[in-house]
Amino acid sequence: MHVVYERCCGLDVHKKIVVACLIIVLANGQRQKEIRTFGTTTRELLALLEWLKAAQCTHVAMESTGVYWKPIFNILEGDLTVLLVNAQHVKALPGRKTDVKDAEWIADLLQHGLLRASFIPPAPQRELRELTRYRSSLVADRARTINRLQKVSSEKVCSRSAQRGNYPA
Repeated sequence: MHVVYERCCGLDVHKKIVVACLIIVLANGQRQKEIRTFGTTTRELLALLEWLKAAQCTHVAMESTGVYWKPIFNILEGDLTVLLVNAQHVKALPGRKTDVKDAEWIADLLQHGLLRASFIPPAPQRELRELTRYRSSLVADRARTINRLQKVSSEKVCSRSAQRGNYPA
């Protein structure tokens, strides 16, 4: 198959770890694979970025079904071309049971240009979305707090009135 990217990396992303498979096509046509596991702390993700930059990696593809891809994408996006791929497209074939095999599979597919990136809005639009969602959650929290205070205060008024004999207990 035709090689599209000579230096690329596949990432299998989880909550606490990221398994990376770097594939480099050497001058003699041989493929060299290097596999490393990183944590998901900022320090570990920066180490991942430095490792990829030192290897002159140009493209990275990652597969994640949750939101765990976001910090990785935010760290890598300025320096590398990052593709977030749909997990259903990557896992079309059975047989890969380990994280290492998943990372290798993603790297192989990327190297041959067989992956299609999911749409990720540009950074300013992502920031605006995050701010509006945060505002919505604050408004909802405020409404819940007001309702809770009204409920507590009305219960106290009712219980005091019942004690005075104004209302049946």
